[in-house]
Amino acid sequence: MTRQEIIAAILACKEKLGHVPTRTELAKHGNVRREQLREKFGSYTEALRECNLEKPGPREVKLEALFLDWANIARTLKKLPTSFEYERLSQFSQKPLIRKFGCWSDAPAGLKRWAEENGEAAGWEDVLKLVKEKEILRKRARQGKFIPPVGRPVLPDRATYGALFYPCALLCEPTNEAGVFFLFAAMAEDLGFAVLHVQAEFPDCEALRAVGASRVQRVRIEFEFQSRNFERHGHDPKGCDLIVCWEHNWLDCPLEVLVLKDVISKRQADQEL
Repeated sequence: MTRQEIIAAILACKEKLGHVPTRTELAKHGNVRREQLREKFGSYTEALRECNLEKPGPREVKLEALFLDWANIARTLKKLPTSFEYERLSQFSQKPLIRKFGCWSDAPAGLKRWAEENGEAAGWEDVLKLVKEKEILRKRARQGKFIPPVGRPVLPDRATYGALFYPCALLCEPTNEAGVFFLFAAMAEDLGFAVLHVQAEFPDCEALRAVGASRVQRVRIEFEFQSRNFERHGHDPKGCDLIVCWEHNWLDCPLEVLVLKDVISKRQADQEL
């Protein structure tokens, strides 16, 4: 897709929607991928400038619409959607839910609570059951099988660790970037990656990723404990394709993000059911 075709798609979306499209709306209605925007303009903001448009601010979406959209996706998948699945299948981005509930992992419980408090739970019992099961698993994970009761003194002469999860090559949740790298390495094959190169410079890693039944593609990866650290460290998004992190807290992230916490939570839920 050329620069002119992207500009035409943005303007056509604006005419169709009645407002400047978000990047997600442009992908859904204009078939313009994030990679094409980066390649031709560097960022979506620069593409909008070429169209004499400003980046749209946050759109206020009613919780009823967000709940119905999210619940339909969960019912179709027969599980709670990950942030990536939601971005792919929803008419909205994940940002409105994150703004309302603080982080993606807290959105299901928040939507369940809203539905029950506003008389919208009827007919969605199967979806709300998935949320309840996830809440039970999260409560168990927070308690930790081998964690002593709250109130026990913390010994001052030794380190503390993240909450336990099992089974996994890494016994405890990562608490820093090194832990994220180790966890990714332990899970890489199952996630469809084969590492080519690891280095101390940016980006941290180059790997081949399965993109089809018989196709792989090289991707440049940066590891961060929190996705927002990528920006805080001053990294250039043009030099990276994928952020692998434990916590995703960067709402306007211009890159694809693999959230290992979501992957682990999904695996734990599958093992319990």
